[in-house]
Amino acid sequence: MVKPDIAPPGLLLQYPHKYHYNPSNLLTSTAHPVYTAPMIKEQPIGIFDSGIGGLTVVRALMERAPFENIVYFGDTARVPYGIKSVETITLYATQITEFLLRQEVKLLIVACNTMAAIAPEAITSLSTVPVLDVIDAGARSTVADPRTKSVGVIGTPATINSNAYALAIHRYAPDIKIFSQACPLFVPLVEEGWLDHPVARLTAQEYLNPVLAQHIDTLVLGCTHYPLLKATLREVVGPEIRLVDSAEAMADMTATLLQESGLCNPSRLSPLYRFFVTDVPLRFQTIGERFLGRALPNIELVKW
Repeated sequence: MVKPDIAPPGLLLQYPHKYHYNPSNLLTSTAHPVYTAPMIKEQPIGIFDSGIGGLTVVRALMERAPFENIVYFGDTARVPYGIKSVETITLYATQITEFLLRQEVKLLIVACNTMAAIAPEAITSLSTVPVLDVIDAGARSTVADPRTKSVGVIGTPATINSNAYALAIHRYAPDIKIFSQACPLFVPLVEEGWLDHPVARLTAQEYLNPVLAQHIDTLVLGCTHYPLLKATLREVVGPEIRLVDSAEAMADMTATLLQESGLCNPSRLSPLYRFFVTDVPLRFQTIGERFLGRALPNIELVKW
């Protein structure tokens, strides 16, 4: 068990520079600060989510940047975040950010769509390392194809009601048409393991029919649970519609930042993965390994 208030002092105390990462520079400029401190490249990447959905981002990053050390934080005791107030979500995001900074991370990834939509300013103002989030990554991936004209966005009710994906996409491409659809049953279907079950297919058809009627060319999977349903979603939407996987987009965006900022881990030793949770719910190991696609080792319990 780990107590957040006694975590060791981190890299931020040793290198107290202030760097607020501006994601608008990522794909258009290489003007990132270059970190030359000898130990910072080996420091881990911090990834956090309200539960275990962010493990799809961890999985994608393991494949895209296989030598990077990773620290994951899942607030499993307080999930779901989507039904909580803005003040509460901001408080939780602040607590997790502080905890991960004390773990000496070199980069923060907000893998929770709700936190990315509700509390981005609180996170970035607190952080002294670059901060990336899945919503911005998904938006960038969406507009990267110049043929994109009409986009469907699916997500949890909280994410869809926040309009965060539409705002992010329009920040880069204001003329794209966007049609959003909440899909509240997808998360329990994924956690039940019904990824290619007939019920999942019927549910996807029910949710997506109104979106497909708008003749979209791209579908954004706006929840970190949804990549596990990609095969079923592909069956429903057909081969012509591009699927934007925000977990893969996040991994690509992270790899680009690491390279351009000179932060890639030069070590070719096996990376260290640590997983912090605030509760170990029923079937956590089984569900977590489904998301991660491999064994889930080094689980550590945090009590606030």
